[in-house]
Amino acid sequence: MHKTAAYAAVDARTPLAPFSIERREPGPNEVLIDILYCGVCHSDIHQARDEWGGSAFPMVPGHEIVGRVARLGANVKSFQVGDAVGVGCFVDSCRECPQCRAGEEQYCDQGMTGTYNSRERGTGAPTYGGYSTRITVDQDYVLRIPASIPLDRAAPLLCAGITTYSPLKHYGVKAGDEVAVVGLGGLGHMAVKIAVAMGARVTVLSTSESKREAALALGAHAFAATRDKGTFKSLSRSFDFIIDSVSGDHDYNAYLGLLKFDGTMVLLGIPETPSTVAAGALIMQRRKLGGSLIGGIRETQEMLDFCAEHGVASDIELIDIAQINEAYERMIKGDVRYRFVIDIASLGKAA
Repeated sequence: MHKTAAYAAVDARTPLAPFSIERREPGPNEVLIDILYCGVCHSDIHQARDEWGGSAFPMVPGHEIVGRVARLGANVKSFQVGDAVGVGCFVDSCRECPQCRAGEEQYCDQGMTGTYNSRERGTGAPTYGGYSTRITVDQDYVLRIPASIPLDRAAPLLCAGITTYSPLKHYGVKAGDEVAVVGLGGLGHMAVKIAVAMGARVTVLSTSESKREAALALGAHAFAATRDKGTFKSLSRSFDFIIDSVSGDHDYNAYLGLLKFDGTMVLLGIPETPSTVAAGALIMQRRKLGGSLIGGIRETQEMLDFCAEHGVASDIELIDIAQINEAYERMIKGDVRYRFVIDIASLGKAA
């Protein structure tokens, strides 16, 4: 076992602080990774503060992990020591259900094993995430980071990147399509970059007019402020596809009205209050409303390779681990462009 420095929440009310965990020596099919960077996802806050319920403590958050292979199990052939690799939102699944066999492990019938706040299959031991200096993971759940993507800016691709790439790919967004991105945060900014790289014409829809300049700088072709009620009239039936990244309460019906005939709107956020959807908003123009959850290992690797080919990476603010509690408060206020990433080298200094 390897004693490993980490940062943890010991309960739902106490700020994260230095903590020590143990990482096992890699088994025959496992890889030991020295973590270099870990992105900070809003779900880290939800789980560390038990806002979704069911949190297990002590908790070491972090599921946007990038590092280098430090040690290999005897049967590992896919990686070499020193390879740049990543670990995303899950580290195992049942491997036998139809979804797992299809490479859609995130929809595993038995539930995927989360990178943190979960339990290992077989041992039942708690999983601890990337706010730590190393992690041991089965090779089948490890991603290869292309050389052209800066490692710190690659970290958020393992959650925010795949969460937006997967529905764009699944629903067949293609060059020339009119795509709207609702919300311009960690997810929304990746949706803009990826959809533009796919050749779509992208419009950002945001409640804040102040986001206009940033949206256009990211590559969006147009911007519209949704607090202006005239927006929904002027953009009626304008879009082939809408990707909705907003977790706050909002009226889905208003946005469904922006879809063309046969258009699709996909939800990525989960508002606290369930929204009422009017059947007519779907029926009258044969529109579709769907949802999407991250992506499987195969598709996540495909996304990383796509991003490398098209020069796409996350826009980040690199922080020391000692700034994590401040970063949580800033994220709640939307004060980040667009993803915090922890420099794990700072963890040794803080522990």
